[in-house]
Amino acid sequence: MEESFLAYTAGHADGSAGRRDAQRADDPETGPDYRIGVVDGGVAAFQAELIAEVRRLQDESL
Repeated sequence: MEESFLAYTAGHADGSAGRRDAQRADDPETGPDYRIGVVDGGVAAFQAELIAEVRRLQDESL
């Protein structure tokens, strides 16, 4: 179970950074956990960028 959490965490970090490790993604045991982490990390990075852009636009309108 711990390997699954570690794979997810690594995937989340990679997704946040906009990269993907094909070797980890293809691992038969932890690949699915890694891939979900990549997707979640990518979504988190997108949300952070979106919020930053909305704040920037609000500051410009003041």
